[in-house]
Amino acid sequence: MSTLHFTKGHGTGNDFVLFTDPDGEVDLTPSQIAAIADRHFGVGGDGVIRAVRSANLPDGAAALAEDPDAEWFMDYHNADGSVAEMCGNGIRVYVRYLLENGLAELPPGGTIAIGTRAGVRDVQHSTLGFSVDLGRWELPDGEPLVRAKNLQVARPGQPISVGNPHIVVALSSDEELESADLAYIPHVEPEVPGGVNVEFVVPRDPLVKDGIGRIRMRVHERGSGETLSCGTGAAAAALATRHWAGPKAPNEWRVEVPGGVVGVRMFPAEDGEHVALNGPAELVFDGVLEL
Repeated sequence: MSTLHFTKGHGTGNDFVLFTDPDGEVDLTPSQIAAIADRHFGVGGDGVIRAVRSANLPDGAAALAEDPDAEWFMDYHNADGSVAEMCGNGIRVYVRYLLENGLAELPPGGTIAIGTRAGVRDVQHSTLGFSVDLGRWELPDGEPLVRAKNLQVARPGQPISVGNPHIVVALSSDEELESADLAYIPHVEPEVPGGVNVEFVVPRDPLVKDGIGRIRMRVHERGSGETLSCGTGAAAAALATRHWAGPKAPNEWRVEVPGGVVGVRMFPAEDGEHVALNGPAELVFDGVLEL
């Protein structure tokens, strides 16, 4: 039996089990990851994050080719053990974990490059905690229909990619948002191979205040179920809402999720428009687990 030293952390209630494996020697199976993330029989979390050096992971080769400064790779798995490309809340918690364990440094005004399966992501300190550049976003074609339990009719959804796939659905009221039972996987037509994160969004009244767009969101994450927050989902929700609102919509957004508030900002870059996510990252406790 082996021993795993871990840390529990969260970003606006989106929680993770983190552990250090710099040399890439700990090869957890999907069933072991799911057991760790189990909220009744394990530590509990929306995902499990391994801190591994990019040079010691096959997926890390692409990160180092993109940016040689991406020493650390965020090896992220959903609660069911499946692999995920990216996690916006998770990467902020991951950076705090690296810093507080002396594995990396991030001076004021500086940037740290983190390898992910969606590419290298740059993280900085911010007023809320940390800000991550999620990179260039995409607006895929199509208008899938989404059905969720307790919503009476299917709704059209807006596909958005921010390194991982999302479908954003607009609802008419807070009551509709609260009535949706997201313990059940929303049904998407046509089906998305590999699954998709689905966000349900309601605009605040007014939608824009002091130049900042405002929305409420709930999310069902593939492989994890409903979570209190989803960082890439918040970015996707803000992007979709701005798309629906038209060319005069703002580029800064305040997204309320059940676990708190995150900020989203769109800005131009050399390879197209990027989207950044800003929010807190907390480490809650350390522990030891016998596998």
